[in-house]
Amino acid sequence: MQKLLRYSLILLGIFTAFIATCQDEGYLYGTITTIDNDQYTGAIRWGKEEVFWTDIFNAAKEDNENLKYLSRDVIEELKDEKRGFWGDMNSLWYQSENDDFLHQFACQFGEIKMIKVTRRNGAEITLQNGQSVEVNGTGYNDIGSDVKVYDQELGIVSIDWDRIEMIEFLQTPKTLDLKYGAPLYGQVETSEGMFEGFIQWDHDERVSEDKLDGDTEDGDVSIQFGNIKSIERAGSSRSNVILKSGRELRLSGSNDVNDGNRGIIVTIEGLGRVDVPWDEFDKVTFSEVKEAGPAYTSFKNQNPLKAKLESREGEVFEGLLAFDLDERYDYEILQGKLGDIEFLIPFKNILEIKPRNYAYASVLLKNGKKYLLGESQDVSDKNSGMLIKTSEAYTYIKYRSVERITF
Repeated sequence: MQKLLRYSLILLGIFTAFIATCQDEGYLYGTITTIDNDQYTGAIRWGKEEVFWTDIFNAAKEDNENLKYLSRDVIEELKDEKRGFWGDMNSLWYQSENDDFLHQFACQFGEIKMIKVTRRNGAEITLQNGQSVEVNGTGYNDIGSDVKVYDQELGIVSIDWDRIEMIEFLQTPKTLDLKYGAPLYGQVETSEGMFEGFIQWDHDERVSEDKLDGDTEDGDVSIQFGNIKSIERAGSSRSNVILKSGRELRLSGSNDVNDGNRGIIVTIEGLGRVDVPWDEFDKVTFSEVKEAGPAYTSFKNQNPLKAKLESREGEVFEGLLAFDLDERYDYEILQGKLGDIEFLIPFKNILEIKPRNYAYASVLLKNGKKYLLGESQDVSDKNSGMLIKTSEAYTYIKYRSVERITF
């Protein structure tokens, strides 16, 4: 009996040690090389924001190679639709003939192998599968931002974008001696139900050492998120905050705790992320989590979109898909809204998309969850349509002609 107990304790110790050593693999990690060939290796934070592999890198694509498979008539028809009411007057604002079809580049940081800075407002992104994409920072702050690295000897080093030559992402060690704090995790109650996952407060605070700012009747406070149990919206201008100690505070006077808040983002396994605006937010309750999310190795595969497309006319096409004449890979992201809550879903998590009308589409995930999403180009008649490559040829299908897409 004692021998069995001893073995059980040994196994428990091994299991406990395994859990402890796996918890840090979700943090961004890599080597930054500067223009002077200095190198810094450690946990990375993008500006004041992104910390984890599941965080999203945003930029603008430089070109759209799908256009070469469309006829001039189709391109002109699509441009006319986009100009809409303004007609040719709107064309005065176009920088080039294909600007109508340039889209956002967005993927989780874990998909990226390397970022090479090409100019102040540009970069070459190399994904883990070797694919390269030219992007610029127009309209996005991920290019041009300073990047922090937790160097083993120097501590946190903040490197200006202009000084960066290259960022090479690496597999994160199982344990990090130096990191930016524990991840924020919990349940977020909203007008559309409850979402549980990793949390970004006001679009930037996402680790325990980040601080919630606000005013009490007695003065200003700045509270580490690691000390907070819950935050509840109290109208448009205040929040009720309960600390882990049980102390209760009523805070105002800061965009952390009033309607200046940019939104509460929840990253959810098998879905992607939801972005909850302040008016739709009710309450967040934080809880402990042992791991910081998926490891870098979880993102090693980036595959072309393969789909079966059924048209409203009864035709069926199977092959490689360019969705919205843009997204061609499963790491790319579909956007849509449930009410005022925005969903950002990597295509690798989607099983089926079924347009419902001019403004909404039903999106079925591989985990069985289904959402009716609208108010974005991806899931409305603003969608530029589908280009599908079968064994015979490239075929263009207008969005309004799509009955169902199955991945």
